[in-house]
Amino acid sequence: YQRRVHGASNRGIATIRGTEYQAPHGIPLDLLDRLMIIATEQYGRAEMQEIIRIRCEEEDVEMEADAMSLLASLACKASLRYSLQLITTASLVAQKRRSSVVEVVDVKRVYALFQDLTRSTEFLEQHEEMFMFHTAGAAATPATEKPTKMDEDDDDL
Repeated sequence: YQRRVHGASNRGIATIRGTEYQAPHGIPLDLLDRLMIIATEQYGRAEMQEIIRIRCEEEDVEMEADAMSLLASLACKASLRYSLQLITTASLVAQKRRSSVVEVVDVKRVYALFQDLTRSTEFLEQHEEMFMFHTAGAAATPATEKPTKMDEDDDDL
């Protein structure tokens, strides 16, 4: 009977928990000696396009080659997971236009509607002063509210 433990880490050299020692991935060296490490590589564009094609087949979505190529480009730029999530929504947009085939316009439409992590982060950084708990040192009271008697009394403290 063999026990198997699967894990993924990108920690590099890190402190072993509970000690002051450093080791790869923070794993004790005696345990690390007993592990088999399998290196993985990122998917290339062609591999991502094949994964997208297979996912389209599984979801019964007909897609133009150009639209699939655009999704592969988005997968390289953002993430494969994000690109795969756009398949179903692009299919719904195509159905709304009364088409059974997803076209480039459908993929562009859902790309505009649904943010990937990078674009979402950029938006939040650009507009952080508009959010309630930003860290740029804004006043605690929103500009639209007038100070109350209680706020004025706090100045005496």
